Amino acid sequence: MSEHPVVVAVTGASGVVYGQRLLEVLLQSNIEVHLTISESVRVVAEHELGLEIDLKNFEVKQLLTSCSLPSEATSKLTYHHCKDFMTPIASGSFKTRGMVVCPCSGGTLSGIATAASRNLIQRAADVHLKERRPLVLVPREAPLSLIQIENMKIACAAGATILPASPGFYHEANSVKDLVDFVVARIVDQLGIECDLVKRWGSD
Repeated sequence: MSEHPVVVAVTGASGVVYGQRLLEVLLQSNIEVHLTISESVRVVAEHELGLEIDLKNFEVKQLLTSCSLPSEATSKLTYHHCKDFMTPIASGSFKTRGMVVCPCSGGTLSGIATAASRNLIQRAADVHLKERRPLVLVPREAPLSLIQIENMKIACAAGATILPASPGFYHEANSVKDLVDFVVARIVDQLGIECDLVKRWGSD
């Protein structure tokens, strides 16, 4: 399995909990993570989860408030401000095993589909497409406009995986966490990372 890091971007769509849980699972799995967060996440995270995130002075405990990670796990996290284009993840020469945008807002999806590169998230996603590396986009929107559907089509044709935050119910979920874990398990599957978050269909 590749020892290269995973790039995680959290944007301002509803469903910050998906990005929160994904980050937790990756760090608990001893995966190196390069994280970037859009400016609008501050408002959404405070409204949905009661979190106060300082993009200029970010610490992992601001996002993972309820998770006790050992220091060796948190040392695997590197944070990049979303306006900093001088970071490694802005370049195709920096090797990664893939990138996940979770959740992926409509604005971010549009920027990726048009190669706008207006911020580090869009630039890093563009890098993954041009380098033919896994790029997983996790939209959480309903209903979808034709423009959003077209943007998903463009991103998919360019090589991205569109993985909507649509949890299944066949695994006998008993809590919201179970539903979140279902989606996160599907995300890490796309990166070839082993996890036991949910019971697999057909397993004993």
